[in-house]
Amino acid sequence: AMVNLPDYDPNTATTEDIKAYSRNSCVLDTYEPGSTFKIFTMSAALESGAINESTTFHCSGYHIVDGEKIKCWRTVPHGTQSITQALQNSCNPAFMQMGLKVGQENLYSYLYNFGFNGTTGVDFSADQSGIILAPKYVKNTDLARISFGQSIAVTPLQLLTAACAVINGGTLYQPYFVQSMTDDDGKTLVENKPVAVRQVISENTSSLMRSMLESVVSAGGGKNAQVKGYKVGGKTGTAQKYR
Repeated sequence: AMVNLPDYDPNTATTEDIKAYSRNSCVLDTYEPGSTFKIFTMSAALESGAINESTTFHCSGYHIVDGEKIKCWRTVPHGTQSITQALQNSCNPAFMQMGLKVGQENLYSYLYNFGFNGTTGVDFSADQSGIILAPKYVKNTDLARISFGQSIAVTPLQLLTAACAVINGGTLYQPYFVQSMTDDDGKTLVENKPVAVRQVISENTSSLMRSMLESVVSAGGGKNAQVKGYKVGGKTGTAQKYR
C-alpha cells in the first residue's frame, strides 16, 4: 500500500490543491531513514561474516569514533547485548561498531546491492535515486552514522524494496504499481510480473533477520505493532529532526 499525506479529494480539487499535494513523495522525496536503516547494516554484517549469532556489543551510552563521541538515542546505557537485543533496543553504539566491523568497502557493496545508489525502476513517470556519500569522502565517523541511518538519504520506496529483499529470502525485486491493464474488450494491454534484480543476502541470513525482526515486535521496541493472531516483524525508526 502507498499513501501520501496531506492529500485532497479529486472530486472537489482546486488547482492549488493539485499543485500542492499531487507530488508522490514516496517515490520522489529522499530523507534520512534513521533507525529503520539498521536492518541493512545488520544484514550486511551477518552475510559478510563480520558478526554471528553469538556476537555481543556493549553500549556505554555512546561510542567514540576517531576521537568523536557519538551518542546512543537512549540516555541510560543498554549495557552488553546480543545482536538480537541490539536490534530490539535499536542501540546506536552497537550498530556503529557493527558497521565499522564490516568496513566501508564491504558495507557500501551491500548498500549498492540493496539498490540505495540508484533508482528502483518502478513503473512511474519519475523515480528518485538515494543520496550516498561518495566512497572516497567517507570517514569512519561517516560510516558510523550511516550504520544507524544518518548521513544517508533514501526514498520510502527504496527502503521498502530493500526491506522486502531482507525478509523474502534475500532477493531484490523491481517494484511495480500496476499489475495489469485491460481494454474494453478484455484484451490485456499491460501485465507486470515480479522481476528479480539480484540476490543480495542468503536464505539463511534472511531467515535469521525475519526471526529477529519479529522479536522486535514481540519483545522489543516495536510492541505497539503487534496484531493478535499474526506474526509481525518490524523495526522502530525515529529520524533526527534538524533545526
